[in-house]
Amino acid sequence: MSNSPATIEDVARIAEVSIATVSRAIHLPEKVAQSTRLKVNQAIALTGYTPNAMARSLRLGKSNMILVVAPDIGDPNFSSILVGLENEARAHGYGVLIGHTQNDAQRGMEYLKFFSSNQAAGMILFTGILPFGHQSMTARLPPTVGVFEPVFNGGIPYVGVDDIEGARKAVELLIAEGHRKIAFIGENRSRLAYARRRLGCEAGLDAAGIPAASRIVMDGDGTIESGRLAVDQLFLRDTLPTAFMCVNDQTAIGVMLGLTARGYDVPRDFSVTGFDDVPQASFMQPSLTTVRQPRGLIGKHAMTLLLQLLSDTQPEETEILLRPDLVVRNSVGPPRR
Repeated sequence: MSNSPATIEDVARIAEVSIATVSRAIHLPEKVAQSTRLKVNQAIALTGYTPNAMARSLRLGKSNMILVVAPDIGDPNFSSILVGLENEARAHGYGVLIGHTQNDAQRGMEYLKFFSSNQAAGMILFTGILPFGHQSMTARLPPTVGVFEPVFNGGIPYVGVDDIEGARKAVELLIAEGHRKIAFIGENRSRLAYARRRLGCEAGLDAAGIPAASRIVMDGDGTIESGRLAVDQLFLRDTLPTAFMCVNDQTAIGVMLGLTARGYDVPRDFSVTGFDDVPQASFMQPSLTTVRQPRGLIGKHAMTLLLQLLSDTQPEETEILLRPDLVVRNSVGPPRR
């Protein structure tokens, strides 16, 4: 058997249709009869054929590639959202390119060259900021959708989770367990999603009538190390919280490690919650109670929005907030008496 990649000709031969029909079934499935699409899909599955969207773009002078721009592809949220994005893109004949800016505006500017050379048709932004130094360049953007983090002052459609509702669910769980001295460990990089999580925490505390004197707010940078540092700083105070509500799971993991290093037990001595439900959350000892983002759905909805923009259809909604789920594991318990 040949080890060479399957071609569109192989698919057409096995499906007993023309090459043009295979192409339409892949890129314009709504214009192909269901029985024919089924034969083509079966042939694709049998051969392992993968449509080359980039080659098609260069041949036609019209791109079928989507550029996904992220500041940190190591972010635990990135890969799961990317799966949702890519699955939806492939279902409509598009491929995905990944641009890793590393929080560098110059790198972002370089990625914009993909559009002037017809290598990409639209953009998905993970950054929360436009990938260049000046907001005034918004008018020069291709069709763009933001995910995970709203694009500040960009007027760009956004798909994410309802951060306020998610944070409120987490703090309400702590309050229901009897906690009244709760520390919110936030993030100081002006990310709107994280600011909303703080608002959700405050709303839950307000609703429970917990006075400001019982609240502690500390800022970090959303990393494991900042969670450790928050613990060290809190132990310099005269009054300690009984529970930590963290802006994300990375921070919560750092808090748990910091408490364990000092000889404390979670949740016997302190309770801890996170946000995101990254893979590490369920493997912590104890496993981390957190708020789950429907990352795959976020990716799917974002790509659907972008495809509407690419077809010159104005989306009915410019901000889609999906409902988060509270995942109760083993890091929360009643305060120690």
